[in-house]
Amino acid sequence: MSASGRHKVFIGMAPGVGKTYQMLEEAREEQSRGRDVVIGYLEPHGRAETLAQAEGLETIPRRRVRYRGKEFEEMDLPAILGRRPQMCLIDELAHTNVPGCEHKKRYEDVAAVLDAGIDVYSTVNVQHVQSLADEVTAMTGVRVRETLPDSVLDEADAVVLVDITPELLIERLAAGKIYPGQSPAAAQRGFFRPQRLAALRELSLLHVAQEVEARTKLAAGGVELATRPGPRSRERLLALATPEPRLRPVVHQACRIALRLDALLDVLWVRAELEQAAPLGSADEMAALERLVSALGGTLLVRDGRGLAITASEVAAERGATCVVIGRPQRRSPLGLLVHRRLPLQLMRAMPSVDVQIVALPNRTRMTAEAQSGR
Repeated sequence: MSASGRHKVFIGMAPGVGKTYQMLEEAREEQSRGRDVVIGYLEPHGRAETLAQAEGLETIPRRRVRYRGKEFEEMDLPAILGRRPQMCLIDELAHTNVPGCEHKKRYEDVAAVLDAGIDVYSTVNVQHVQSLADEVTAMTGVRVRETLPDSVLDEADAVVLVDITPELLIERLAAGKIYPGQSPAAAQRGFFRPQRLAALRELSLLHVAQEVEARTKLAAGGVELATRPGPRSRERLLALATPEPRLRPVVHQACRIALRLDALLDVLWVRAELEQAAPLGSADEMAALERLVSALGGTLLVRDGRGLAITASEVAAERGATCVVIGRPQRRSPLGLLVHRRLPLQLMRAMPSVDVQIVALPNRTRMTAEAQSGR
């Protein structure tokens, strides 16, 4: 059986920073060293520089998939596996495939290519990372529908940040280099505003820095495991949430903290008596919370209890949690005690040896307006 291929991900703050170009540039270097390199899927968006960089690299033709009376072009996974190159380039890692393909998401296709022993270079924008989705929405007012689990980046062999300044990116947009033949006005209403790009750039830099830190700690832990007897203990985080969408940033931030610490993650929903009679959150919201926690590599726990702090302390002791993550306390709201101003003090009294971290929550009015506008 072939060894698993190696995965290198090129990540950037927004479209047009040069992720695909750099991926192609490095792939051409590999080809010059004698490696068998093919393009599995390329989305050049008509950019002349990108198309020029792809010249001389073999491309696996896309396949046509018919769905609801229309034809769509998708990556031809069986053809790639049949061709068996040493390296395959696959653009847009977070893409959702048309029904009828082998997998729902392109990152699942990439996993199949890696399992076949083929190295993969791929690309993604930071706003598609699951744990950052709500933060990006709060920054930009734009909600991204396609996401990928953080574990895809965590398990990659290398993550490369492709970075340019917001000013240079806006110049590229105005010159027609990002969306050739299209007016830049629509893009400027989305991500391409200086303040938004600056915030996305900072988020990209921070996320990749955290990835590097986590990898460094993991490597150090591996050495420690080899030289010291007994299993290596891991920290465990406990995030308090409900199915209410407004608390998802708590889950996302807890995931990011867990990644930095190489810690395990539990998410706890404590249902009070009133909630058991009239559940907080719809069935769809509960299912969404379950999917989110699963995608982030965590474990969702649902417990019944009269006192949130007491129930949380019992679960923290049972699970061995070293840190509890909660939303920033506010005045009374439909979220009840979960974001009440006295909760941090109650938690610290109930479990004095456990750290309590507080996460800011987005403005309810803004989130309601976004939902109504279909963002």
